[in-house]
Amino acid sequence: MTYIYHITIQEAWEQADRHYTASSLESEGFIHCSTTAQILQVANAFYRDVPNLVLLCIDTEKLSADLKWEAPAHPKGHKAPPTSDDMLFPHVYGTINLDAIVDVVDFPQGEKGFTLPDGL
Repeated sequence: MTYIYHITIQEAWEQADRHYTASSLESEGFIHCSTTAQILQVANAFYRDVPNLVLLCIDTEKLSADLKWEAPAHPKGHKAPPTSDDMLFPHVYGTINLDAIVDVVDFPQGEKGFTLPDGL
């Protein structure tokens, strides 16, 4: 099994009915996700002032939407520099079916930023 992770606020997760979605699906065409190795980089860069975060743990084998591994977007719309395969990010091109979300883990921020929850 391969897992990917999506950072979101608790309230957004609680609103999921039969599928989970994020605003980026409408604005960018996909839902941003991360590998275990990418979680802290993303969280500390984009979620430092966001309370009530959770990590959605997604089993890629159960995912019904298309999953693509792509380079991160570069700030200000410039083309991203070449990256190695281990720096490609998982992007889900559609809603995430709830049975693919195998766990939801609280993701609080500490005084010095985020740390990975136990078990990831």
